[in-house]
Amino acid sequence: MARRIVCAALAGLALAALGIGAAVAQGAPKLVAQFGDWGVYMDQSGQGKICYALSQPKTRAPDGLARDPAYFFISTRTAENVKNEVSVIVGFPMKDGSDATLAIGPANFTLYTRDTGAWVRNVAEEARLVDALRRGKDVVVKSTSRRGNVTTDTYSLNGVSAAIDRAAQECR
Repeated sequence: MARRIVCAALAGLALAALGIGAAVAQGAPKLVAQFGDWGVYMDQSGQGKICYALSQPKTRAPDGLARDPAYFFISTRTAENVKNEVSVIVGFPMKDGSDATLAIGPANFTLYTRDTGAWVRNVAEEARLVDALRRGKDVVVKSTSRRGNVTTDTYSLNGVSAAIDRAAQECR
């Protein structure tokens, strides 16, 4: 779990860098390719490479809630021998002790949450999840904020297979 928390922090830094100049500065993740609704980013600033497919939700419900941007990641980190780790940044602090859910068609997955991030509770299911992402049309993430608001973010899976493959290629 500590590894995932560190990864969430790295992802947050990556997103901050994207927001202030889109990888112009040395050490910031750079956009390698865009496939449909998914971008592929790569960072070599630390030990090994970090590569990820990234997308933002197409719809967010309910309307009118003050939230930061949300992101869906599929990450590979060579220094840690991690491949296709799924994580979500929901854009608000989540209710302590709550789980989030992720649905792709009939397939459902439970995500554990910490602050603004969510990860697959059962790591052994990650390969099945990535396979479902490749075959699906969209993915729906439901979570509960610290204030008790139940939220639903829907991400398009248009381009996800090509993005996952390209991220893997970049992080060989």
